Amino acid sequence: MPEPRTATIDRKTGETDVSLSLNLDGSGDHQIATGAGFLDHMLELFARHGLFDLTVKATGDTHVDFHHTTEDVGICLGQALKEAVGDKSGIVRYGSMALPMEDALVTVALDLSGRPMLVWDVAFPAQKVGNFDTELVREFWQAVANAAGLNLHCVLCHGVNAHHIAEAVFKGCSRSLRTAVTVDPRQTGVPSSKGVL
Repeated sequence: MPEPRTATIDRKTGETDVSLSLNLDGSGDHQIATGAGFLDHMLELFARHGLFDLTVKATGDTHVDFHHTTEDVGICLGQALKEAVGDKSGIVRYGSMALPMEDALVTVALDLSGRPMLVWDVAFPAQKVGNFDTELVREFWQAVANAAGLNLHCVLCHGVNAHHIAEAVFKGCSRSLRTAVTVDPRQTGVPSSKGVL
């Protein structure tokens, strides 16, 4: 049986201190503590729906707002994803999902191309969910895409509840990544005509 694809990232700045561990071949186990309750909830969903084992411990300047913590956790998740997937030999590479969540429908498509790009067409009908700024959902996924070298497209088809929209984004990204990192036994080498990703 192949070794689990794992990574541990530690990032400490003047604004945050983040420790994150990721196992791409897990079962959805998670221990999340970021100081931002809504972000914790979204990361728990991400782990469970991707079947990723995820541990996140973060402290930050949450007395200001959740921006720096959210962005830096996203950076760490992206770095962990890049490290854990390795040279990408044998993986599916692409993933996509149309994810319904009550009133919301979000379409996610992604490519572990090594070339970071976020295309974001998700408008939130409210500025906050609880005390969490909904604009930070985009900041999180921008950070993940940049750090992982991920081409990520998120499109809101429709939705009226900001919580449901955010949840659909995180679940859609998780399910799409779950597909993209899957090892295809028929795939020999890197899934690219260039021979490298």
